[in-house]
Amino acid sequence: MNKKELIAAVAQKAGVTKKEAANVVGAFVDVVSEAMAKGEPVKIVGFGTFEVVKRKPRKGVNPRTKAPIKIPGTKVPKFRPGKDLKDKVK
Repeated sequence: MNKKELIAAVAQKAGVTKKEAANVVGAFVDVVSEAMAKGEPVKIVGFGTFEVVKRKPRKGVNPRTKAPIKIPGTKVPKFRPGKDLKDKVK
């Protein structure tokens, strides 16, 4: 499902226009993105948790030259599904 299909499904389920649903979906994405940019987790009970995880720096190997390289640490977004979501997917 892509964003356009998600907007159509939300509009149908909520009984609103696609334009209103697009505003709601867009606002949701913005709020989650802004919270994660600040390092704050977003917890939706029954659905899951959006959070930022720090990766430690590590050593790697350049596949072309086989020379060792240092891979710097970074922050990455992560989603952990909640129990209700896991049960529905099973």
